[in-house]
Amino acid sequence: MDNKTVLASVAGTNITEEDVYEAIMAMGQRGQSLMNPQGKQMVLDQLINRRLLLASAKRDLLEMEPAFKKQLAAVKDELLTKYAINKAVENVKVTDDELKAYYEENRENLRQGETVRASHILVDTEEKALAIKAEIDAGTVSFADAAKQNSTCPSKENGGDLGAFGHGQMVPEFDQAAFALAVGVVSDPVKTQFGYHLILVTEKNEDTEYPFDDIKEQLKEQLLSEKQQKAFNSKINQLKILFPVDRY
Repeated sequence: MDNKTVLASVAGTNITEEDVYEAIMAMGQRGQSLMNPQGKQMVLDQLINRRLLLASAKRDLLEMEPAFKKQLAAVKDELLTKYAINKAVENVKVTDDELKAYYEENRENLRQGETVRASHILVDTEEKALAIKAEIDAGTVSFADAAKQNSTCPSKENGGDLGAFGHGQMVPEFDQAAFALAVGVVSDPVKTQFGYHLILVTEKNEDTEYPFDDIKEQLKEQLLSEKQQKAFNSKINQLKILFPVDRY
């Protein structure tokens, strides 16, 4: 169907396929579920309703009512303010040379801290944890299967896998034990406020520096934001000279 295809007409004003598409796109991610015949029909119905209300409002001269004029003025002021902000920062750019210099100046802070990937089995008593560890050490059962059979943590559905985490993301006792373990070694029971854990570290990643190319776009957004903030502040300082500001 052509985007210009007329789907409906309300009070002499056409609603096209393009109007429906633009309305769906304006909904963002929520609109994705409406990209089907039923969804488009629902959006078309909404557009028809809005056009009916608009036609009625114009006929009844609602735009002349003082309350509407007050709302309109407030909306206009808000839009004008946003437009002025955009104008104040529209010429702010970030060059590759600026990015590289920014990276060099901040590289000590641009690091991926040490992380581990670990699985665990959580039970309520130390005796139970020791018994499970004995079975795992003897090869009677795998760590993942033991987690599925015994752990009280929801991670048991994934064989106890907690994914990767850095220092400070787990409770202190768990954190200390996990980062001290060698890869592939099952810990002795570790007591925390949640119970007793058997921990298996499956992967370790050392503290490393992020390569420039890997974080270039992220740095660009960050530096652009900083430069825009400076441009905005500069504009505000200029305006304070032009227009008096009195605080009471």
